[in-house]
Amino acid sequence: MRILVDGYNVIRRLPELRAVERAEGLAAGREALCAHLRAYRRARGHAITVVFDGAGGTGASSGGGGLTVRFSRAGETADAVIARLLEAGGSGAVVVSSDTAVAAAARRAGAAAVTAEEFGARLEAVAIGALKGAEEESPPAPAKGKGPSRRLPKAERARRARLGKL
Repeated sequence: MRILVDGYNVIRRLPELRAVERAEGLAAGREALCAHLRAYRRARGHAITVVFDGAGGTGASSGGGGLTVRFSRAGETADAVIARLLEAGGSGAVVVSSDTAVAAAARRAGAAAVTAEEFGARLEAVAIGALKGAEEESPPAPAKGKGPSRRLPKAERARRARLGKL
């Protein structure tokens, strides 16, 4: 699975990362997020691309540990880069952003959208699992109804299946 992360959006939505950014600066906040994403990648094995607005660099680079870090060009936002990546092949991807415009672009491209807070909870669960030396506990399965009248629409079932793999 491919995960696209709106970097500054996530940093500013998660209290731990926001505190690092305020205390130590923007670069420290980026590095703290990348460290969390590398740990998540080691535990779950997903391809992760984190996109930042261009103030910190240009182009794409390896963030180490299988993480790809991209910076937008001058005059371009990270949201536009994420939309472009989704257009190039976003079906089946998961986008992490609390920005409604980014979430809408993800849905248009056939990708699932997760808020920064939801993904932060998953990052925390993986970190706790790593400390315990066990796998992350999976969320409880939704209650199953009887018959097709209670069945979720196909698109929603596909979205939930992707998020279940997250």
